[in-house]
Amino acid sequence: MYAQVKAWGNSQGIRLSKEVLESAGIQKNDFLEIEFSDGSIILKKIKQPHRTLEERAKEYGGKLGPYEEFDWGEPMGRERW
Repeated sequence: MYAQVKAWGNSQGIRLSKEVLESAGIQKNDFLEIEFSDGSIILKKIKQPHRTLEERAKEYGGKLGPYEEFDWGEPMGRERW
């Protein structure tokens, strides 16, 4: 089987047929690990475990962002909060 590298926006991409993906057990939005070996590219399906918000925040030193509350003042018109 052959595939051709084509322009895809500012990058390049390879389209894989539905049959190829089904044979490999790959579905839309699955995560793949990319390995390089002797001039070859190897794609392996990996299971991306669900992470909680706290687990994701650990990657950034436990902070969810440089966010602070902002006082927008009193409601105006039909605003409610």
